[in-house]
Amino acid sequence: MTSQQKSYIFAGATILCWVTVPTAFKIALRYQDNFQLLLTASLVSTLIFGLVIAGSGKWKDLFKLRLKEYLLSALLGFLNPFLYYLVLFKAYSILPGQVAQPLNMIWPIVLVLISIPLLKQKISLRSILAMIISFSGIFFISSQGGKDNFRPEQLPGVLLALGSSVLWSFFWILNLKDKKDEALKLFLNFFFGLIFLFISMPLLNEKFAVSREALIGGVYVGIFEMGLAYIFWMKALQLSSSTDKISNLIYISPFLSLFFIHYIAGEKIYFTTLIGLTLVVTGILFQKIKAKG
Repeated sequence: MTSQQKSYIFAGATILCWVTVPTAFKIALRYQDNFQLLLTASLVSTLIFGLVIAGSGKWKDLFKLRLKEYLLSALLGFLNPFLYYLVLFKAYSILPGQVAQPLNMIWPIVLVLISIPLLKQKISLRSILAMIISFSGIFFISSQGGKDNFRPEQLPGVLLALGSSVLWSFFWILNLKDKKDEALKLFLNFFFGLIFLFISMPLLNEKFAVSREALIGGVYVGIFEMGLAYIFWMKALQLSSSTDKISNLIYISPFLSLFFIHYIAGEKIYFTTLIGLTLVVTGILFQKIKAKG
């Protein structure tokens, strides 16, 4: 089996993790708030990443880093998982899963906007058209079956879901500056994120969720969304001869997720969700196409 074939296997395993997590978020949030879900999931995922670096013999490398490398990991950990998932889970607690997921996944378009002032990049006509296409999709998704079905009380959830894409974009840009081993980066980011959660727990008057349903939901999210999915995707990127060969595969997952959202979470899938999701993905892929010539 070639490295590229192995890469596709790991990419497929990642997608299998991703397609179930919007449903897992919705179900888990029935028994706990966003903070409690994140705390349990972060404990599990940090343990998984710790086992990975211990099994690969990289544990000693954690203690050889410079202070600025630890500080960068602390900043990244504050953005993700701490702030990013708190915002994302809150959005899921307000919105239907079929709405929250596609709104969160427009981060490649948001990244283009952020790169203009931060990275001094010029925006192309292609990128402008891509943004128009994707943001028109947001209108359809938010309408939930038609303009008469738009619910004003869900507007904070829409803003939070869009805000999570902004947070992920900032995280993505800063993560490019982190040159540490990928496994070490994952462990340190989640380790520091866990520290921020424990520090903020008394400040927010939060408690650890102890019900069986809450623990099951948190463990599932910690294993499949915040643990294995990161590891599988990291392996897929390492084994692939080109990131372009696997990066577009991730846009299959939101369509497959609708199956689980409907049959397990019990949501009625609106035709506007399919239209909007198609527009969002089309805009992202259109923006990624390299101009010929």
